[in-house]
Amino acid sequence: MYHEYILTLKCHTLVNEVNCYGEKKTTVENAGSRLTELSRKEDCDVIQNLIMTVQDRYKKLQQRTAERGRILEEVKKNARQFNESWRLLLDWMTEVEQTLDTHKEIAVSYDEIKQQLTEQKEFQKLLRSKRPMYDATLKSGRSLHERAQTNQDRQHLENLLAELKDAWDTISGKSLERQHKLEEALLFSGRFTDALQALNDWLYRAEPQLAEDVPVGGDKDMVSNLIEKHKAFQKELGKRAGCIRTLKRSVRDLTRSSTADAHWLQEQMDELESRWEAVCKLSVTKQDRLEAALQQAEKFDGLVHTFMERLTEAERVLKYGVIPEEEEGFALQAQEMELENIRCLGEEILSSCHPDSIITLKSWISVTKTRYEEVQTWALQQGQKIQSGVAALEAEKEEVQRLLDWIASAEEALNLREQEPLPETIAQNQELIEQHMVFMEELNKKVPEVEHATKSCKHKSISKQQASPSKRPLTSKSKIQPAAHVPLEHLDPQTPQLSQLVSHWQKLWLLTAARQNRLEQHQQALKEMEEFANFDFNVWRKRYIQWISHLKSRILDVFRSIDRDQDGRISHKEFIDSVLASSKACSLFSVL
Repeated sequence: MYHEYILTLKCHTLVNEVNCYGEKKTTVENAGSRLTELSRKEDCDVIQNLIMTVQDRYKKLQQRTAERGRILEEVKKNARQFNESWRLLLDWMTEVEQTLDTHKEIAVSYDEIKQQLTEQKEFQKLLRSKRPMYDATLKSGRSLHERAQTNQDRQHLENLLAELKDAWDTISGKSLERQHKLEEALLFSGRFTDALQALNDWLYRAEPQLAEDVPVGGDKDMVSNLIEKHKAFQKELGKRAGCIRTLKRSVRDLTRSSTADAHWLQEQMDELESRWEAVCKLSVTKQDRLEAALQQAEKFDGLVHTFMERLTEAERVLKYGVIPEEEEGFALQAQEMELENIRCLGEEILSSCHPDSIITLKSWISVTKTRYEEVQTWALQQGQKIQSGVAALEAEKEEVQRLLDWIASAEEALNLREQEPLPETIAQNQELIEQHMVFMEELNKKVPEVEHATKSCKHKSISKQQASPSKRPLTSKSKIQPAAHVPLEHLDPQTPQLSQLVSHWQKLWLLTAARQNRLEQHQQALKEMEEFANFDFNVWRKRYIQWISHLKSRILDVFRSIDRDQDGRISHKEFIDSVLASSKACSLFSVL
């Protein structure tokens, strides 16, 4: 119990620590929000998932700490109530034991014996009224003993329960012994009628409690209490056997005379013997019934605890582990059979159950059913997740295969076009360019599908920006485009099929960019050839001079910059190289 107090303090400390981490959680959420505003879409999804994971874990942690706090408070309350009840009972029994020890000696006169017997019956009545409190305290102590987590607490509770039972047995034994002595004194005082009446009254009170229709079933604690009560009754029954034998001898001595009183006493004695034998038989029968009920109760208790432990393990595996779907179904099927066994045995016990144990048994039956339904719900949810995951994987596999087929056909078509010679006219080449632009549009339309199919891929630690083939207009002044960036190069596919999709998509992308560049270069060359066929030096010279004027330079300054050796001469090759290096309005064909 002191351990529970320490655990309560630790729980309060843990709650405070969890609440302090709430500020850190808020900081993480704010940082995530800022990162989301500055990140790409795929990175935003990752950040949001991480934030949701943190929020979910923190919420579960708060729920678990709150639940543990409630359990500890409940245990603390039960421990306090047990201590108070135990102290009250023990103080009362100590006082009663002292009173029993200081009782007057057994009287000699009939009136005094009668008075003492009346007082003793009142005390027995008071003792019986304390029995429910005694049973409740024992039950509470056993419950705390089962939930104790340290050997020190368990040993302490065992000592308290043993001390309580010893004190109760002591005062019960002393009270019973005094009553037995008073009844014997009453018998030896010569008042056989009163002695017969006292024994008959006791048998009348005992017989209904021993009847076979009195229910003795219930939970293990209840049946154990009933067995303890019956043992106390059997002990009392054994002590009264001496009174019966003494009374029989006295009546036999009195009935030697043929008086009417002697005949009446014999009839009363015969009736007493008959009831005594009936009570003895009922006592043996009840003992057998109690032993059978205890076996049933222990079996029920074992089934329930084993069932709950297996459900807890199954729930733990379902929440935090991974098990094959068939094994999970088989385990739950076995648990369902155990649940049915618990229900059947519980119903059987309830058919002859003690009234004080009905609520407990029904509660256990209800709890086991509820726990099974909870775990079954978890299992169904996991099954649905598995089925959904399998369906999603199949759909992803089909989508990837469809894209691979499309990429293969597109690559084959592109290779066939590459094998064809390029046309010699601008119009025919422009037609090929337009056809390729249509192909590129189809390729760009596939980009979202490829990105969706590869969204499950992990990202490399260093991601690179990617560029798509541009739809730039073809002009005679355009230069050769640099090599296209490789798409999806920031991805790290984890499956062979996705690796194949990424590599084939990158290959097709590069082939498309290469053909685009080739067609543009050929188109530019055709246009330059056409311009060269109609070359007019005067037109070119004017254009070149206009370009120099636009630069606000003098012609002599330009020539001086070309004449690097400063010998006053410029070769034909030097002039061409200078023009090609400085003028965007010229080409090799127009300078030659």
